[in-house]
Amino acid sequence: MRLLRAVLASLVLAATPLVAQAPGASTTIIVVRHAEKAAEPAADPALTAAGAARAEALVDVVKDAGVRTIISTGFVRTRSTAAPAAARLGLTTEIVDPRATDHVASLAAGVLARHRGETVLVVGHSNTVPAIVAALGAPAPAPICDAEYDDLYIVTVPPAGRASVVHAKYGAASPADASCRRE
Repeated sequence: MRLLRAVLASLVLAATPLVAQAPGASTTIIVVRHAEKAAEPAADPALTAAGAARAEALVDVVKDAGVRTIISTGFVRTRSTAAPAAARLGLTTEIVDPRATDHVASLAAGVLARHRGETVLVVGHSNTVPAIVAALGAPAPAPICDAEYDDLYIVTVPPAGRASVVHAKYGAASPADASCRRE
């Protein structure tokens, strides 16, 4: 966890909650999938105990990263993943509608337009996280397997040039899933 915090801190060195970002500063977007959800066949399942623990682990990752905005979809599992970080940082989570056909592109464009030079936490879904990373201009990561919840992507978008991404893990390791093949 210390290594992840050090990597994150070095990527957002200029970002502090008390100092406004310079107009030419890079934008850092931390993108995660929601934490472990209940297996119940509900349309909007809550987090499991493991998911609640992962949401708390996310706080440890982002608490000193200078996050100034948190964005989540409106589902219980994404809002619940973002809630501990929002509470710790004194932020209100911005909600986006994942059912909108262009929500990934709109989210990426909105982050880059409204939060330029800031650090933003985005909580999405297994089928949207890779697309969000790509829409921000970084290489798209591999698809996220259904049992994977520990992936964290740190996308850095400089004022000019190509975005980059660092893939890290956080919280408890997700169990290996032999049925999931990565392309």
